[in-house]
Amino acid sequence: MNRRELLSAAGAASAFLALRPAFADMPEGKGRLGGSPTCFAVRMRSVPRADRAMAIIEHCHQLGLTGAESFLTSTDPEAVKAMRQKVEAYNMLIVLNTRLPKEESDVSSFDAAVAACKEAGAIALHAAMTQRRYEQFDSLEEFKTNFAQCQRTIALAEPVLRKHKMRLAIENHKGWRASEQAAWMKRLGSEWVGVCFDFGNNISLCETPRETFELLSPYAIFCHLKDMGVEEYQDGFLLSEVPLGEGVIDLKRRVEILRAKDPNMLFCLEMITRDPLKIPVFTDKYWATFSDPSTEIPGRDVAMTWGLVHRNPPKEPLPQISKLAPAGQLQAEDQYNRRCIDYARANLNFS
Repeated sequence: MNRRELLSAAGAASAFLALRPAFADMPEGKGRLGGSPTCFAVRMRSVPRADRAMAIIEHCHQLGLTGAESFLTSTDPEAVKAMRQKVEAYNMLIVLNTRLPKEESDVSSFDAAVAACKEAGAIALHAAMTQRRYEQFDSLEEFKTNFAQCQRTIALAEPVLRKHKMRLAIENHKGWRASEQAAWMKRLGSEWVGVCFDFGNNISLCETPRETFELLSPYAIFCHLKDMGVEEYQDGFLLSEVPLGEGVIDLKRRVEILRAKDPNMLFCLEMITRDPLKIPVFTDKYWATFSDPSTEIPGRDVAMTWGLVHRNPPKEPLPQISKLAPAGQLQAEDQYNRRCIDYARANLNFS
């Protein structure tokens, strides 16, 4: 373990210990499994927006999970207190989303939000700062402008995070290749800013799961746990969350390594129940942001990704829910989540 990883592990331990009296002991050697908001996207459609944050926590508890990723809807002291009481009553770990500062004028409100999240019991914050790169941008210039703004946002946020001793986990959210995000984290060099490691997103950017893991896992604060199915289609390949153990991710080994790095790391299940995403690698639009040597995807990576797709046809049809009635969509989501939770407990040593 190098110096940076040691500092990261120490930060993780101190953040957990700061909240330790609020949480019951976990079974020895067991991992902490939570749920992410997108895991319950179908269910939450019927919940009023103002009630969703607490509804996510409540649903995770009903599923027997020991953590959740949610968001803070208000910095009002009573709302903050209510969330803290709920989290403590359920002996859960909580990660929260809150708005990041884009300009200097946003810093004071971000400061208040971070303080409120900490008071609500958050062990870390989560941010998904990008959309899907191959859909969002039409040119390399647009991508570079957006990436520069993301870096400016974190430069504004980091002193506030340091002040409150609150870590921010930035998700690899189909916006940056792992090499780009890892280089940014190295330049930043802050123990308060790291990665929400998503197990499958970067396949969409012609990256193998192994490469993504090797580059980003040293910076991981918490995780979005998922497995991915792939399948060829006319313009490229389809990419879809599938029940754990049925896709192309080496889950067991990666979970073991991350848990060795931080025994208290929270893994939030993100089995998104939706139609497969289309990754149009055979179209000009897909390559618009990879048009110079600084962003070019090596041919080897394309070949490795295509080999992954070609060698791993789905074990069962990829999830398709858009043509189902709302009740059928909810049933599918519940079933997929249940299968994932059962698999995680039986095969990945989660409580």
